[in-house]
Amino acid sequence: MKVAVAQFAPTADAAGNLAVIEDMTREAASAGAELIVFPEESMFPAENAAPLRAAASAHWPGFLDALARTAAAHGIAVIAGGYEDSGESLPYNTLVAVDRDGSTLGHYRKMHLYDAFDYKESREVQRGEGGPCVVRIGDFNVGLVNCYDLRFPEFTRSLVEMGADLLSVSAAWVRGPLKEDHWTTLLRGRAIENTCWVVASSLTTPDCIGMSMAVDPLGVVRAALGEERRALFVVDIDKDRIDTARTVLPVLRNRRIIIGPR
Repeated sequence: MKVAVAQFAPTADAAGNLAVIEDMTREAASAGAELIVFPEESMFPAENAAPLRAAASAHWPGFLDALARTAAAHGIAVIAGGYEDSGESLPYNTLVAVDRDGSTLGHYRKMHLYDAFDYKESREVQRGEGGPCVVRIGDFNVGLVNCYDLRFPEFTRSLVEMGADLLSVSAAWVRGPLKEDHWTTLLRGRAIENTCWVVASSLTTPDCIGMSMAVDPLGVVRAALGEERRALFVVDIDKDRIDTARTVLPVLRNRRIIIGPR
C-alpha cells in the first residue's frame, strides 16, 4: 500500500486549514496513495481557539463532513486530528479515520494528555476513555496514536495485540531540548519492539518540529521530512517486510508476561 504522510502549519482559520487538507489529499491521491495521514490539531491549534469548547462545538461537525467529502472525491482514506465537543466543559482531542468512500472507520479520543515539559494539556482537554482504536484500511490494520501516546510502549503494544500492523501517529510535537531526538528514537523504538510499520505526521507551526517520517518493522527510516512548512511524501509499505521482521526477530512470540508478587 502507498501511504502519504503530510505536514503543515494550521492556523485559526478552520476553513483555510480544510482547503490545505484537500489540496494535499489531492496531491497524495495523484501519486497513487491509498491513505494520507495528517497531524494532530489539523482542524486548528488549541492556542488559536478560545474558548476551545465553543470552537470545537462550532467546527467539529464541519471538519468531519469536509474530511468525508475530500476522501470520497479523491478515493483515498484520510486520518486527521481535531477537537470534538465532549458535552462537558472540556473537549476531546480526537483522531478520525475516514475510508476512501467517505465513511467513518473510527474515532480515537486521546487517552494520554500531555502534562509534561511544563505544559498541562489536561487543563484544556477531556481525557478520552473509549480505549485504543484499530481500523482496517486496504490490507492493513491501522492503529491510531495521538502524539504523547507515543511515549507509552504499553499503549502501542495494545494496538498491535488488537491486530495493528501499521501505527499511524498524528502529532503536534513541540520543539525543545532533546525533543527532536526523542521523536526519532521513540518512532524507531515503537517500530522495532512491535515489528510493525510506523508512519508519523507532525505540525510545522512555530512551536512544533515537523520531521514527519516512515519507519519499517526493523527500524529503518524509509522516508522523512525536515522542517518544511508544508510538504508530504509517499512511501510503499508491505506485508512482506513485516513477515521478514517477525521471522528474524520474533519478539512478539518470544515475550513472557512477568507478574509481580501477589
